[in-house]
Amino acid sequence: MPAPIRLRELIRTIRTARTQAEEREMIQKECAAIRSSFREEDNTYRCRNVAKLLYMHMLGYPAHFGQLECLKLIASQKFTDKRIGYLGAMLLLDERQDVHLLMTNCIKNDLNHSTQYVQGLALCTLGCMGSSEMCRDLAGEVEKLLKTSNSYLRKKAALCAVHVIRKVPELMEMFLPATKNLLSEKNHGVLHTSVVLLTEMCERSPDMLSHFRKLVPQLVRILKNLIMSGYSPEHDVSGISDPFLQVRILRLLRILGKGDDDSSEAMNDILAQVATNTETSKNVGNAILYETVLTIMDIKSESGLRVLAINILGRFLLNNDKNIRYVALTSLLKTVQTDHNAVQRHRSTIVDCLKDLDVSIKRRAMELSFALVNGNNIRGMMKELLYFLDSCDPDFKADCASGIFLAAEKYAPSKRWHIDTIMRVLTTAGSYVRDDSVPNLIQLITNSVEMHAYTVQRLYKALLDDISQQPLVQVASWCIGEYGDLLVSGQCEEEEPIQVSEDEVLDVLEGLLVSNLSTPVTRGYSLTAIMKLSTRFSSLNRIKKVVSIYGSSIDVELQQRAVEYNALFKKYDHMRPALLERMPIMEKTGTNGPAEIVQTNGETESTILDTKHLPSITQPASQANDLLDLLGGNDVVPVIQTTVPTKPASAGGELLDLLGDLSLTGGPTPTPAPSVPMSQPPFLLDGLTSQPLFNDIAAVIPPMTAYNKNGLKIEFTFERSNPNPNIAVITIHATNSTEADMTEFVFQAAVPKVCSFPSSSTVYGEL
Repeated sequence: MPAPIRLRELIRTIRTARTQAEEREMIQKECAAIRSSFREEDNTYRCRNVAKLLYMHMLGYPAHFGQLECLKLIASQKFTDKRIGYLGAMLLLDERQDVHLLMTNCIKNDLNHSTQYVQGLALCTLGCMGSSEMCRDLAGEVEKLLKTSNSYLRKKAALCAVHVIRKVPELMEMFLPATKNLLSEKNHGVLHTSVVLLTEMCERSPDMLSHFRKLVPQLVRILKNLIMSGYSPEHDVSGISDPFLQVRILRLLRILGKGDDDSSEAMNDILAQVATNTETSKNVGNAILYETVLTIMDIKSESGLRVLAINILGRFLLNNDKNIRYVALTSLLKTVQTDHNAVQRHRSTIVDCLKDLDVSIKRRAMELSFALVNGNNIRGMMKELLYFLDSCDPDFKADCASGIFLAAEKYAPSKRWHIDTIMRVLTTAGSYVRDDSVPNLIQLITNSVEMHAYTVQRLYKALLDDISQQPLVQVASWCIGEYGDLLVSGQCEEEEPIQVSEDEVLDVLEGLLVSNLSTPVTRGYSLTAIMKLSTRFSSLNRIKKVVSIYGSSIDVELQQRAVEYNALFKKYDHMRPALLERMPIMEKTGTNGPAEIVQTNGETESTILDTKHLPSITQPASQANDLLDLLGGNDVVPVIQTTVPTKPASAGGELLDLLGDLSLTGGPTPTPAPSVPMSQPPFLLDGLTSQPLFNDIAAVIPPMTAYNKNGLKIEFTFERSNPNPNIAVITIHATNSTEADMTEFVFQAAVPKVCSFPSSSTVYGEL
C-alpha cells in the first residue's frame, strides 16, 4: 500500500477546493483511505493518519472512528505518538463516552513516567477531559506531582488539581498540605496556577476560605514585589510586571477579604498602592485597575479607598475605548446605591455618555442617570434626560419615558413642574409610554386644583400642534371636558391666557372623532368630553347633534356611549347637570382590588375599581324594572355591572336575603317574579317610580356580609336618611383578597314589587 500523504499536503489540497462540495469530496476520499489504513493495523502511519483526522475534525467533519486509534497511540512508547494520541483524546473523547475509561491505566503509567514531558501530557489530558471516576483513581498521582521540585510539573499538576476538585469536591482536603507550599515558589507559572487552585478551593468551601485567610499577608507581599520590582523581560507586558498574576492575586484577595475585617485591613494599603502606581496608558494597566476597583468594592475597605476606586471608574469614562467605558458604567451602576455621593461627582461625565453612538453605552448611561436622580438635581437631570428622549432611538423611548415618570413622581419640586414634565414626555414619546400613564396624569391634574386653568390651556395648545400622540390626546380630551369653561373664560394666571370660543373647542373635539389617527379609546374620550361640555357651554343643539350622529356608529363602544347620552338628553335631562359635574379629587391607591371608600367634601366617593380575572359566577335574571341600584345619592351615573352568586330560590326573593334584618311590613312576603334571561338590558335609569322604598325600618340595622367566595367579599352597611327616617341608604364595599385582578364584575340590584324607591331618591353607582 502506498504511503499516505502528509498533513501539510492534505491542508494544501483542501485549500485549493473552490466549492464546499469539492472540499467534501476530498475529505471523503481521504477518510476512506484512513479507514483502510486503520483496518490493516498499519502502525507505521497511524500517527500521521490520526493527525489528519484531527484536522478534519477541526473543519467540522465526523472523526469519531479514530477514537480507538488515539488510545493505541497513547499506549505507544514513542513521544511523538503519545503527543498526537493525547491530543486526539482531548478533542475526540469526553466523559460521556465509556471509551475514555480505557485510558485510565495508560494515564496512570505516564504520570509516573521518568520523562517530564510525558508526565505533562498525561496531566494536561486528565485536567482537560477526566471524568469523576478517573479523577478519583488518579488524584493520588496528581497530589504527588504537586510536591515535586520540578516547576514544570508543579504548575501542570496544580491546574489538573483544579479539574479534580471541580469533578470530586470531597477530594479537596487531599491537596491542602501541598497547596500551602506553592506560594513560596519563585517561578511565576507555579505562583499563577497555585493562586488559581486557591481561588477554586475558597469558592467551593467556606472552611477552606477561613483556613486560607491567614495567607493574606503572604499574597500582599507577593503583589507588592510585583509592583516594586524592576524591569523583567521574562514577565514584562507593556511595561507592567506579570499583569496576569497580579489580576489573579487581586481576585483571590477579593474573595478572602469579603466580609472579614482583619483581612480587609491587611490589604487596604497594597490596594491603594496598586490603584495609584499602575500605568493607565495601556490596556494592561486598565485591566489591573478594574480588578483593583472590584476588590475595593467587595471587601470592607476604607471610605477614602472607595472614593479612589470610583474616581478610577470616572477616568475610565473618559477613555476612548468603548469597552472600558461600558465596564465603567456597569461598575458604577452596581456601586451607586452604596457610594451615591462619590458617584454624583461624575454626573456630568455620565450624562455625556448619553450622546455616545454605541447603543450599549447609551443604555447603561441612561440607567445610571436615573439612579443618580434625587431631589437636589431633579431639574438638571430631567432636562438632560428629556433632551435624550427627544433624540434617542425608538428602542430607548419606552424605558426612558417610564424612568422619567417614576423620577418625576418621586422628586417633583412642584405640581406645575410635574405636569409640565409629564406633558413633555407625552408630546415627545406618547406612543411609547406605559398604559397607566394616562390615568396617572389625569389623577395628578385632578388633584392640582390651582393648576386646572393652566393645564387645560397647555393641553389645548398641544392638541392644535399634534394629535398623533394618542395618550396626550386622551388626557387633553378629558381635561377639556372637565375644565372647558376655564379654557373659554381665559382665567389662566400662570401664563398669558388665550382667546378661545366654544365653537373652536368643539371643532377640535369633533376633529378627533373623525381623525384617522384616533384610536377607539381616544374617540370615546372625545365623545365623553363633548357630552360633558353640554353643561359648561351654551352650544347645546350642536352637542346634541354630534351625540345623535354616533348613535349608529359601527364602533359598539362609541355607539353605546352615544345612545346612553341621548337618553340623558331625552328622558333624564333634569339629572344631566348633576351627572356631568366635575370629578372630585381622587386619592391614589396602590391596591389591585377594589379601592377603599374615601370621604370627599362630605360625599362618599370611591376610587377607581380595577377588577380583572374574576372567577366565573352565574348571573341570575330578573325583570327589567327591577335592575335598580341600591346606593342612594344625589347624582345619577351608569350603574356598576356586577354578578351575584346563584342560590336556591327562597321566599322573599334572593335580594331580600341580602338586606338581612330589614323589617318589611305591610303584607306577606311575595314570591319574586319568574326569571327571564336579560339579552338587552334597558337604560339604567328606567324604572324610577314615586313609591316609598320601605314602610318601616328597624331602629338599628347592623352591617352584613352578602357574599364571600373566591376571594371576593361584598359587605352591606346601612344608615337612615336624615330628612326621612323611612329611607335607608345602603353602601356596598367590595374587596378582592386575591393577587389577581378581577374582570367582568357586574352588579345587579332589585327589590320586590311591593317596594319601590321614593321619587326624591336616585340610583347612584360609581367605579
